[in-house]
Amino acid sequence: MDMSVNRTQLVAAIADKANITKVQADAALVAFQEVLTESLAAGETVKVTGLFSVERVERAARTGRNPQTGEQIQIPAGFGVKISAGSTLKKAVAK
Repeated sequence: MDMSVNRTQLVAAIADKANITKVQADAALVAFQEVLTESLAAGETVKVTGLFSVERVERAARTGRNPQTGEQIQIPAGFGVKISAGSTLKKAVAK
């Protein structure tokens, strides 16, 4: 059972809840995405109290394994993203 909300549905729901047009809701979503990605790229943590926090985390270099051949490979150090649910989101999911 795959239940998900796509971008079009999300924009429509935001427009309905905020009593704005879908164009305005889409513009707000685009702006949110830009602020989020720019902040994370700059190494900043983004917190929306009660909903979630997102932060960039460093990943150390490590040895992995090619699943097709079993050959060991070196995975270089890099960055990842850590998302933590806030209290409001946790309560909503627990119901």
